Amino acid sequence: MRVVRPKKALGQHFLKDLQIAERIADTLSDYKQFPVLEIGPGMGVLTSFLLDKGHDLSVVELDRESVAYLEQHFPSLHGKIFAEDFLKQDLKNLFPGEFCIIGNYPYNISSQIFFKVLDYKELIPCCSGMLQKEVAERLAAGPGSKTYGILSVLLQAWYDVEYLFTVSEKVFDPPPKVKSGVIRAVRNKRTELGCDEGLFKTVVKTSFNQRRKTLRNSMKPILGKDCPDYPLPIFDKRPEQLSVEQFVELTLITERHLRAQ
Repeated sequence: MRVVRPKKALGQHFLKDLQIAERIADTLSDYKQFPVLEIGPGMGVLTSFLLDKGHDLSVVELDRESVAYLEQHFPSLHGKIFAEDFLKQDLKNLFPGEFCIIGNYPYNISSQIFFKVLDYKELIPCCSGMLQKEVAERLAAGPGSKTYGILSVLLQAWYDVEYLFTVSEKVFDPPPKVKSGVIRAVRNKRTELGCDEGLFKTVVKTSFNQRRKTLRNSMKPILGKDCPDYPLPIFDKRPEQLSVEQFVELTLITERHLRAQ
């Protein structure tokens, strides 16, 4: 039987535990009405469960060796294997409407995958899968947590993120040096932020650039040294203390200040 060699350059760690693969597949059990795109299927351990559970599945795989394996072992995926880089795909051309994303995500691009999901948030009602435990915890972390950061805020503005379970490094080939975590992000009911979305992203990123400082200091690159709003209580806080709603409030303050200049 042909076997795919895991490639370090692609961040490949192939899952061997079938029970865990099935648990990951089950994270989309409530979304069978939507087509599913699996990222980085490798040798198809998760793929087989998604197909068995009746999902309308397509896969995207950059590794040519894996593509050849999938074509040979999963004939039902004929015409549904995209041999390309997910990060470069125009997702609007893949499906006629909404779709879900799942995967045992390559560690080296897992954060970039979720930034891309945000770019297509109106098309993706649910995104789940496995990634490095530290990153998974960061995505699900709430205000006040040391792991709460830029991607936590930006993702949670549009998705309810749940950390589901931890996976040992021993169930992979080759074993990674860290544990993994499985999360599920479900689109919330928010249709707009109530502020300029581009500025919101800039405010979040700027404030976390100096996360140990109060916002009075970390926001100076945008607001300058003498912003008249600095006496407001929100500027006494550090970025990790702010909820999504408070970041919207901070963005509106920033917007008002920039207009007045």
